[in-house]
Amino acid sequence: MAFVVQLDDAPARHLSDPLSAYGKQRVSIRAAAADAAFLKPRVNAMAKIAITGSERAPYKEAKAIGKADPNEMLEVTVLLRRGNADGLKQHVNTLANQGATPHLTREGFAQKYGAASADMDAVRKFASANNLKVVQEDAGRRTMVLSATVAQFNAAFAVDLQKYQYAEGSYRGRVGAVSVPESLTGIVEAVMGLDDRPAAIPHFRIHPRTVAASFTPLQIASFYNFPPGTGKGQCVGIIELGGGEKQADLHTYFSKIGVSPIPKVTTVSVDHAKNKPTGDANGPDGEVMLDIEVVGAVAPEAHIVVYFAPNTDAGFLNAITTAVHDTKNKPSVISISWGGPESSWTQQSLTAFDSAFQAAAAMGVTVCVASGDGGSGDGVGDGADHVDFPASSPHALACGGTNIQVANNAISAESVWNDGAQGGAGGGGVSASFALPPWQSGLQVTRKVGGAAALAMRGVPDVSGDADPQSGYIVRVDGSDTVIGGTSAVAPLWAGLIARINAAKGAPVGFVNPTLYGASAAFNDVKTGDNGSFVATAGWDACTGLGSPDGVKVAALLGAAAQIARAGKSATG
Repeated sequence: MAFVVQLDDAPARHLSDPLSAYGKQRVSIRAAAADAAFLKPRVNAMAKIAITGSERAPYKEAKAIGKADPNEMLEVTVLLRRGNADGLKQHVNTLANQGATPHLTREGFAQKYGAASADMDAVRKFASANNLKVVQEDAGRRTMVLSATVAQFNAAFAVDLQKYQYAEGSYRGRVGAVSVPESLTGIVEAVMGLDDRPAAIPHFRIHPRTVAASFTPLQIASFYNFPPGTGKGQCVGIIELGGGEKQADLHTYFSKIGVSPIPKVTTVSVDHAKNKPTGDANGPDGEVMLDIEVVGAVAPEAHIVVYFAPNTDAGFLNAITTAVHDTKNKPSVISISWGGPESSWTQQSLTAFDSAFQAAAAMGVTVCVASGDGGSGDGVGDGADHVDFPASSPHALACGGTNIQVANNAISAESVWNDGAQGGAGGGGVSASFALPPWQSGLQVTRKVGGAAALAMRGVPDVSGDADPQSGYIVRVDGSDTVIGGTSAVAPLWAGLIARINAAKGAPVGFVNPTLYGASAAFNDVKTGDNGSFVATAGWDACTGLGSPDGVKVAALLGAAAQIARAGKSATG
């Protein structure tokens, strides 16, 4: 299976792997099955026990070409168990039931649910005994970062790091599980960063043909009846795993669409990654600029903070936890437009990311995540259905895609975005990893073949918005104006809406999923189209979720009706 990306008059690029949206940042769609021996905890000769869920296998098409350089210096992230994990689950469950529990401050969360000092001491002792240096630690994020050579990490975690080569490049990897001493069993929940294969791709699409229609983010917000507001006093965090932004482009863009003053944009380096534009709009620069420009247009007075991290499982997780626990910038909403098929992730990663989103819920942070651009198969190409992660986490607001038809400055028709295998389609389906959340209980999922059946696991997406490049977003990337689509645009669109609502309400709405499922009238129900295996129906479906937003009704549902009404009267004089 192949797809094409193209910018303006640039030649179309055929990418053999649907998870490769740019250059050499190719990500395996589905790793080869791990040897069954690695699927169970085991004791090795050094009395070390495998961390359940840490099993890795090489890319299916990759070949080992030799051992990793034993003298290469690495930084590895160790994730510790949470203090009072059961208490956090209860806290989040209470939030899901009418939102009765107040949100915690970041400092209060760290004190209540952070890693225990005794557990951190145990990891320090282990590090010292194995010549590993602790270079960073954060109890609230329950994270410790260790630095050492490949040889030292091989010995400490009972792994054999190799160099692997495949069609699009090479990576450092391992086979099997990561092991720790018995004394750390239960304390260490995940070890990430030993393997540096790309973890995710950006979910944006640039259509290879002339687009039928294009709009600024402000126009799209108007089509969806967004409430008045600018997001003043809010902070929106954006997660990026490559590329960069150029201030000159942002100034030109916002001036051109009439946004003044220019939104404030701050960048934060995570795991040594930087704001580093590549000059290739088909690459990650396209994602970075799309995210900033959509949020900045919709919520121009919000402070936009972009967290740049390496495109690895460790970098991705550390970017999320850094944003969620950021005591300086304090984002109230986070936008994520990167991901990969659920089947390509280790269980330790699935669990760690979902736990980070639970922490966000407890602190009143809404996390909007693009549901992917590969339709019901998420680009895997094995004939089966796959959902995209981290959108499939039940504690993320998964944002799917539609096509809009506009007449007389209003949406005249809206359907599922599906431009076929090469053009992209809104991601959606049924998770194979996450249980059915209570707020999705009683829903049905309808397939082209087999018809309707009860939804048995977490359904994706939750909500949707315009994502088709044929009705795409006018943006500016690397000195040129272009039109971009993809569910990458929908996550920042929803983040901008939430920022407006938070500003109007004077308080963060936080974990919105349970509330949204209680009021379908706040959405434009999309009943036409399919994303491959799944078809749109009345109510929730696995193509567009609950539908696209009626912004004013969503604001009222989330408790900002009176404030929005006052703002509307003020705006009209």
